[in-house]
Amino acid sequence: MTLQQQIMHGLQALGADFTATQEQLAGSIAHYLLLIEKWNKIHNLTAIRNPHDMLVQHVLDSLAVLPHIHGPHIIDVGTGAGLPGIPAALARPDWQVTLVESNQKKVAFLRQVKIELALQNVEIMAQRVEEVRLAGKVDTVITRAFSELGEFIALTRHLPAENSANCRWVAMKANCAENELKQIRTPFGIEKIVALTVPGLDAARQLIIIKKSNFDSAPQTQESGP
Repeated sequence: MTLQQQIMHGLQALGADFTATQEQLAGSIAHYLLLIEKWNKIHNLTAIRNPHDMLVQHVLDSLAVLPHIHGPHIIDVGTGAGLPGIPAALARPDWQVTLVESNQKKVAFLRQVKIELALQNVEIMAQRVEEVRLAGKVDTVITRAFSELGEFIALTRHLPAENSANCRWVAMKANCAENELKQIRTPFGIEKIVALTVPGLDAARQLIIIKKSNFDSAPQTQESGP
């Protein structure tokens, strides 16, 4: 199966409601994966080297979260090679995605991706997340392999503006341990934990969705992905 065929098959298996057309999205994803492969030879963006493996473990993994998060203003902190922010921006061109990354080599890669894929809905902030200041509304603060939950909240709790009462903090995890879940403390609480299904990936994936509220009034629930 060619990379393009594998991408189309993966998108169909996800069954998500993307605002980009499937053909356009598949072409952009292929371009993105080949850029990662090219830059990986010099800058070591990711330990996964094969574009077919990157598709499943990075891109489809990122796209699987979209039905469970809210836009249009998304902040991806510690984005690295642009995950999950770039796939989200490709799939949802109606969203505005801010990528926060302090590593300058990775920032150079992200800027190249933005140029080559003509991503008008992406903003890149080359800063440590604790130094970032945002003036506008934030709907979702998301991270993938950035830190444990307690540190994630501590470093990002300042990001939403006063008018972002409905903001959610979303952590992508393989399988979050109970002791890490206990790091979330008032006024933050776990709203729900979503078990994700990623096409082609035989491994546990979870979303830990957190909101700012009284912990006692935000009971934890368990959901299953599609």
